Amino acid sequence: MKLLDIYIARQFFSTYVFGSISFTALFILVNLIENFDEFIDKNLGKEEVVLYYLNLVPETVLLISPLSALLASLYVTGRLSGNSELPAMKAAGVTMHQLLKPFVAVALLISVVNIFNAGWLHPKAAALKNKFETEYFNKNFEKISGDKNIHILESRNRILSIGALDQKKAMGFNISLETFDGPAIASRIDAKRISYDEAIDRWIFHETRTRIFSEAGVTYRENPGKDTVQLSLTAASLRDLSIQPDEMDIIQHFHYIEEKRDAGFSNLGRVIVKFHNKLALPLASLIVIFIGVPLSAQKKRSGLALEFGISLFIGFIYLGMQRTFSIAGYRGLMDPGLASWLPNLIFLAVSVVIYKNANK
Repeated sequence: MKLLDIYIARQFFSTYVFGSISFTALFILVNLIENFDEFIDKNLGKEEVVLYYLNLVPETVLLISPLSALLASLYVTGRLSGNSELPAMKAAGVTMHQLLKPFVAVALLISVVNIFNAGWLHPKAAALKNKFETEYFNKNFEKISGDKNIHILESRNRILSIGALDQKKAMGFNISLETFDGPAIASRIDAKRISYDEAIDRWIFHETRTRIFSEAGVTYRENPGKDTVQLSLTAASLRDLSIQPDEMDIIQHFHYIEEKRDAGFSNLGRVIVKFHNKLALPLASLIVIFIGVPLSAQKKRSGLALEFGISLFIGFIYLGMQRTFSIAGYRGLMDPGLASWLPNLIFLAVSVVIYKNANK
């Protein structure tokens, strides 16, 4: 790396760190003011409050990172232009492509760190934060799946319906298991309750009523005791329904989606969107560089206030788009994966236009 690249990279990185610390501190301060009365009413000690906000830092850094990267790229490029350093570089034959190299190198490093944050650090902090908010703020988090009227494609030819579910105990009530032979139903088992027996690795159906359908008619069998049934569905699959997507590390999250798809769970839109966001949001810090540097390089002089305003405006547009498309993905209005990546794709397209105009 050339001395010029090192010089720009240091300025960009230091400004990014300063911006991240400032935005994080501002966010925490605003949050503290909003919740101060709650902390007093709950008679919480300093240690508990400090621990809560420490667990809030990874999520906050992840959200404000694109904004900090954009601010740093705008400010550093604008300062180079204002100090007549950028015109001197252009006169020496430095192209926009060469100018972008140190910014991109640092932004790649930031993105890698943010992927680690989103994939592993933030989930651990989120579990503690969610527990705190549930206990002290009485906050109820939306579950991945409801506790009632759950229908699972248990295998290719079996549908398991659960009237009510106790996720912690992996126990279901008002059960029906329908087995199909092609389009026709072959049998149906109704049970008042199911539970999992780890010793024999089987599901136990309690108080069953079985109907077997054939050309000769319907055969009935009732068992007031227990029937042992093998299902591809695991007890862990039911317990995991109470876990929030934010609390899963990226590997666990991937396996969770695959397992639930294989088990026939529906309404996985929110889980899939959250998974893709763990990759899309960190990479936004790289994409905004291709907007910030060419945009600021076109101006002769700019101040910090202007750079701050532009970065806030563009940053909030990005976060607003991400939130809007995520909700669309949650509700099945668009593909969940596309919902996560569409803001990045739109900003990437905008960056291409700005980059081409800057080169003219």
